[in-house]
Amino acid sequence: MRFVFFFAALTSVLAVALICVFLFASGVPSMAEIGFLDFLLGAEWTPTNAEPRFGVLPMILGSLYVTAGAILLGVPIGIFAAVFMARMCPKPLYRLIKPAVNLMAGIPSVIYGFFGMMVLVPLIFDLFGERFGLPGGDSILAASVLLGIMILPTVINIAETNLRAVPQELYEGAVALGASHERAVFKVILPAARSGVMAAVVLGIGRAVGETMAVKMVAGNQTVLRLPHEFLKGARTLTTNIVIEMGYVEQGSLHNGALIATGVVLFVFILLVNSLFSVLNSDKENRLRRRAAPKGAVS
Repeated sequence: MRFVFFFAALTSVLAVALICVFLFASGVPSMAEIGFLDFLLGAEWTPTNAEPRFGVLPMILGSLYVTAGAILLGVPIGIFAAVFMARMCPKPLYRLIKPAVNLMAGIPSVIYGFFGMMVLVPLIFDLFGERFGLPGGDSILAASVLLGIMILPTVINIAETNLRAVPQELYEGAVALGASHERAVFKVILPAARSGVMAAVVLGIGRAVGETMAVKMVAGNQTVLRLPHEFLKGARTLTTNIVIEMGYVEQGSLHNGALIATGVVLFVFILLVNSLFSVLNSDKENRLRRRAAPKGAVS
């Protein structure tokens, strides 16, 4: 049974390893054929021209802008909602909010896309269309708002679980020292659950980066280079670039390899985000340990 459990624990590691082998074995040669700098920094994606060009910089920027907007909108709301549900929400109200949050997690992404098309896109066009001369409401802003809504269940559920896991003695000690309920929650409970809350943020970012169908329906899917101030115009992300063109691409062609290489860039981007948050989290924990250690103590 020890071997069975060990094999079960390695299953996820083996799955990730197989995905890495497939992506890098299929995508890196295509990137080398195109040119690594031309592929990563190129501003043109024209696979059907006589001289095709494969530059993913517009898609990288589109993914960054959409993900950053989703983080700015979704993460603060999700963390505050988790704090409210874990430490401040009355039980009758909690019985209504918790199923609603779980229901949000189970809604298919295409339903979110329909909501974005029918509500968010017309609303953005009504608010900004005439003022800025927009052809429509499909934009980075619409995708950011929609993704901010979509990551809420992930952030709320994981953050709430970690906030509830903090020992009650920490809260009681803070209150006994004279702290108010709100101060004890935000100054003691929330910092104690910092690593779990950070994990919720990372998973929410992963959901935002990897979302495809909903973003495809509201972002406009332009392949031109967009600057940061053009958030009211459309953009194409790395994921939507793959799903739009993979259906008609010829297997074994350079175009097919370029799409797989786009997946490599997306995979590396997610790895960098996870690594960055892990480093920041471990650095913060080390500083807290050093601060809490007695003077002259050997760490």
